Amino acid sequence: MLNLLTDIEGISVGHATDLELGSGVTAIVFDEPTVASGSVLGGAPGGRETALLDPSMMVEQVDAIVLSGGSAFGLDAAGGVQSGLRSVGRGFKVGDTAVPIVPQAILMDLLNGGNKNWSLHAPYRDMGYQAWQAAAKGAFALGTVGAGTGATTATVKGGLGSASAKTSGGYTIACIVAVNAMGSPTIGTGPHFWSAPFEQNSEFGGLGQPERPTSADIAMRIKGIDITATTIGMVATDAVLTKAQAHRLSVMAHDGLARAVLPAHLPADGDTFFAAATGRKPLGDLADFMELCHLTTIVTARAIARGVFEATALPNKDAQPAWRDKFI
Repeated sequence: MLNLLTDIEGISVGHATDLELGSGVTAIVFDEPTVASGSVLGGAPGGRETALLDPSMMVEQVDAIVLSGGSAFGLDAAGGVQSGLRSVGRGFKVGDTAVPIVPQAILMDLLNGGNKNWSLHAPYRDMGYQAWQAAAKGAFALGTVGAGTGATTATVKGGLGSASAKTSGGYTIACIVAVNAMGSPTIGTGPHFWSAPFEQNSEFGGLGQPERPTSADIAMRIKGIDITATTIGMVATDAVLTKAQAHRLSVMAHDGLARAVLPAHLPADGDTFFAAATGRKPLGDLADFMELCHLTTIVTARAIARGVFEATALPNKDAQPAWRDKFI
């Protein structure tokens, strides 16, 4: 176990990162078409092909999931991943052609000080293709990479995180998330994470939490009123799930967000989570599925804290300090 999304057999992850731009793309590519769903609970979302993930819609399987910066401009990234998949013959069969199914969610990182003065076309389609080319199994970078490159939060630099766990029945569940929250992942002005009760093996510093948060600690801390944000991610399991069950996992991922960031799901957040099931292990009874739901919440909370813990500040003037800049 690498404590990463790639602990799920059949999943590859690739990043495209541009520190000068202050943005990036993460591509999650499945070895074969995979059952997937998703849910949107933030008030200002941006996405592509998200409607088809509703359990009532016809298409049940996807070829890849894309997480990207760039706000609405970043929606071009899925086209780059789609081009890569088409080049190798992947896609939903329609007559004698194939259409790669690539849902996407974007986060707002246009105001982080990076150089967004691109020419006529935004760079995200090319970055999506680069992320697809880079997709691989095994270890991948966390923090200020891929979709987490330009991410910020109310208190410290955001980033890309991941975490995994196994159920008592041997199913693996994992999360990948780009943390660009309107709210705060840390308690008050200190170094402690709201996710602290769920931490494993000091994966985000091992500092625990204050004995009792004060009223000042739980006061609202947000980026601002007119600045949009968004935390986006995906959870995956190796269990065999229906599309409706995958949808339930995506809802449970939002529970993890609500335990890791205060406040979450604000009107200016676009919080979106996908869920996928690679179907390598038949699911047992309802108890097995309930435990998957439970651990989905926990791995999401852990992944969020890891993304912030591993982040580094962007190399531009007045960039938001990273957690490690303030507390290490």
